[in-house]
Amino acid sequence: MKILIIGSGGREHTIAWKLSKSPRVEKLYCAPGNGGIAEIAECVPIGVMEFDRQIAFAKERGIDLTIVAMDDPLVGGAVDAFEAAGLKAFGPRAEAAILEGSKAFSKDLMKKYRIPTAAYENFTDAKAAAAYVETCKLPVVLKADGLALGKGVLICQTREEAREGVKTIMTDRQFGAAGDCMVIEEFMTGREVSVLAFVDGKTVKVMSSAQDHKRARDGDQGLNTGGMGTFSPSPFYTKEIDEICRRTIYQPTVDAMRAEGRPFKGVLFFGLMLTAEGPKVLEYNARFGDPEAQVVLPRMKNDLLEVCEACMDGTLDRIDLQFEDNAAVCVVLASDGYPVHYEKGFVVEGLDTVKEKEEEGYYVFHAGTKRTGDTVVTSGGRVLGVTAKGATLQEARANAYRATQWVSFANQYMRHDIGKAIDEA
Repeated sequence: MKILIIGSGGREHTIAWKLSKSPRVEKLYCAPGNGGIAEIAECVPIGVMEFDRQIAFAKERGIDLTIVAMDDPLVGGAVDAFEAAGLKAFGPRAEAAILEGSKAFSKDLMKKYRIPTAAYENFTDAKAAAAYVETCKLPVVLKADGLALGKGVLICQTREEAREGVKTIMTDRQFGAAGDCMVIEEFMTGREVSVLAFVDGKTVKVMSSAQDHKRARDGDQGLNTGGMGTFSPSPFYTKEIDEICRRTIYQPTVDAMRAEGRPFKGVLFFGLMLTAEGPKVLEYNARFGDPEAQVVLPRMKNDLLEVCEACMDGTLDRIDLQFEDNAAVCVVLASDGYPVHYEKGFVVEGLDTVKEKEEEGYYVFHAGTKRTGDTVVTSGGRVLGVTAKGATLQEARANAYRATQWVSFANQYMRHDIGKAIDEA
């Protein structure tokens, strides 16, 4: 089969790498791709929102399946466009991707179907939002309704921070149209866990759990980012919690979307908070997480292509989803200054050292790189996801940090405490 992947980050590199292991995959393309993806797929200079060009390319090259991996094109209707053109595409249609595209929609859905989540209010008027934060319980969480690259969430400890947050999101429109509507919700405490699941509209197949690290600096300090590292599985996500989530969150969410006439087919990401009252939903995403995919997919035993087809065909109940009985840790190597201002164009050294050790469970997934001739240079804030497996989480963490020493580029930055919570389990 010929497969086209839409996207350019570490998630897309991981998906391409996993698909390259399938004996049924004849040729991989990626639009637009990156320096690492270029080693296993033909990268084409087509933007992720250029649906017409993507479709024309797919028809010209005889693409059998397109995998839409990013949030913007999913919410924007890429899958709908491909299907309207008579082409197969993996991912939720826009009517279902709204679970990620609108936090107000997802919160209202959870309230309607009694899916556990934080108490909240939705606002489309900045003055009303400003008045609300003068009396609400602190700390409080402000969320831009739309997509904001994982950065449209502000945790406010004081009234002054809350006032400034309303101004940032709704008045100054720092996140653009994503701030036309804002969700203000209660602050929940507990362990955060990410759980990915394959969904075919009715059946849910849960993948191994993971935990992301969003803050830029050690000790969970600094600004929110797209993710500075992750580990899988989470030792805090027990069998008992899994059973509760399946009963109260996972299946009810899929059933609710079907009841609303918005059947979800693709990968559904559950961001959870394990509170004293039980697990609650922080957020939904309509695709693989990044960098969660980097620690979950290397541990998945199944052929990814086969599972994707089952999601599209409604036969997911026939899939026996299996994961290795081990662990994985991903440490993101970023450009210093990310997520605000950073320099690009630095040569990346040592990539071959990691690639030569893939059979030993070491991987390097490219996020912000491009290839100039035989050289790979930095081209983004998050540059690489250095991933390693181990028999235990502690071993995987040690391996991942060991592997970060094999790769280097100028202006490099990373957190040194990815997976530190493992020791507290």
